[in-house]
Amino acid sequence: MTTLRRIHSWLPILLRPCTQACQIAAASTCRLHQTFPHRCLKLISVPQFRAFALSACRLKSTRDSNSGQRTGFTEDEDDDDEDFIEDSEVEELFQQQIPAGIGEGRHSVFIVHPDVKWGSRKQHLTSAELMMAEAVGLVNTLDNWRVVDMITLSTKTPEKKRIFGKGNFQSLTEKIRQTPGITAVFVNVERLSPASEKELEVAWGVKVFDRYSVVLHIFRCNARTKEAKLQISLAEIPLLRSRLKNEMANLDQQGGGSRYIGGSGETLFEVQQRLLKEREMKIRSALDRLRRKRHLLRSQRKHKEIPVVSVLGYTNCGKTTLIKALTGDSGLQPRNQLFATLDVTVHAGRLPSHMTVLYVDTIGFLSQLPHQLIDSFSATLEDIKHSDLLLHVRDISHPETVNQKENVLNVLQNLQIPDRLMDSMIEIHNKIDIVDNYQSAELNVLPISALQERGLDDLKKAVEERIINCTGKHILDLQVDLSTPQLSWLYKEATVQDVQVNADEGSAVVKVIISTAAYGRYQKLFTGR
Repeated sequence: MTTLRRIHSWLPILLRPCTQACQIAAASTCRLHQTFPHRCLKLISVPQFRAFALSACRLKSTRDSNSGQRTGFTEDEDDDDEDFIEDSEVEELFQQQIPAGIGEGRHSVFIVHPDVKWGSRKQHLTSAELMMAEAVGLVNTLDNWRVVDMITLSTKTPEKKRIFGKGNFQSLTEKIRQTPGITAVFVNVERLSPASEKELEVAWGVKVFDRYSVVLHIFRCNARTKEAKLQISLAEIPLLRSRLKNEMANLDQQGGGSRYIGGSGETLFEVQQRLLKEREMKIRSALDRLRRKRHLLRSQRKHKEIPVVSVLGYTNCGKTTLIKALTGDSGLQPRNQLFATLDVTVHAGRLPSHMTVLYVDTIGFLSQLPHQLIDSFSATLEDIKHSDLLLHVRDISHPETVNQKENVLNVLQNLQIPDRLMDSMIEIHNKIDIVDNYQSAELNVLPISALQERGLDDLKKAVEERIINCTGKHILDLQVDLSTPQLSWLYKEATVQDVQVNADEGSAVVKVIISTAAYGRYQKLFTGR
């Protein structure tokens, strides 16, 4: 009977057109439904398997005019580009197969922070109090979640299913069960194993989250563009896969997981695995199409020879506020919360020399996140590799600013950012307005207050100097004939800083910042060289 319930919960999947094996399975299940109609009417769907009710429909060949990337300037786009994706296609992938408990509901949360005393999992650059504060910040980021209570417990066995020793675990369980109104427990670790998650949920009687699942919840609530939604859907695959394995282990104990479905030659577990793999392939295919579109946009910028400056840092360090101050873009609305920015946005600004640059606002980083989550956002973080300059923004007022810096540098190292970008990167100490008697002991940093727009002139000068050095641009004084289109050409193809006109001779000396390629074109057009 239990097996019948499991199979019936899969009717929506098995009845949809898919591969030949899936169609055979659907036919078999229909025969099962006809054979036991009086039973099947009473069958209930299993909540744990709601997450796997996906459509194995074919990947549509559709187009869309939105690349998922906003810009502060106009870029040429081809509406007939085959890499465009329909909003409906992305929304279908985004809404299918959501992990149970992610992106839905209200929660009154009890936070548990395991304070590891020694070993490879011990945190050396932070403290248990600061880690707990960050966990509270993650929960408070979600509108419908609130912190009911919290506790920090020492542990010597973080690798065990129950994380804590017997005595600590018993006292923790009693505290959780005696605290009224709790609907979820947030265990402040990078990732819980499926077995550990199940064991804790059974012991405490409520839903259990780790940092991975809480951050996914925040991402899902903040996702707006197609690329963000697809990357979040991809990041959820490992969570779905681990929960599937756990559920199948439970079903096997009842003798249902290893049975074949009709004449398909597949067990229920194999069908679920295959559908999950097909879904992952569809998401990766859609992301590849968006990646090609992003590459096209980068090529257009490179052709226009506009320098690109990526602004990065730990989440909520003030990146968006800084870009708004540098560009004057009124459309930017910074929010004081974690992961307010999930999409790469591009905004044009001018340097003191009148040179135009593009500031790229990137997703914020966070400590103790699994590599799968970072890998899922590789399409977005790829823009960092193709920048001309990096600005590393630090919240210098944060008590964990040193630890945050190390986390950002570790992520950049894992992303294999080129040495030329790491060596030329400008480190910015932001929020000095809320630090009493700020004095930096570090060399080669720029103190600013993005909110109060303090220190921005020095920052713009530093950006300009690095851009000129790293892009191979030249500052030249050129003699031009005003009766020719030389001057108008320079205004279009270079950055004109100053024009000294000699009216008697009908000429001018023009001071410009110009790339090697543009200067070569200038010489060919006007000097015959």
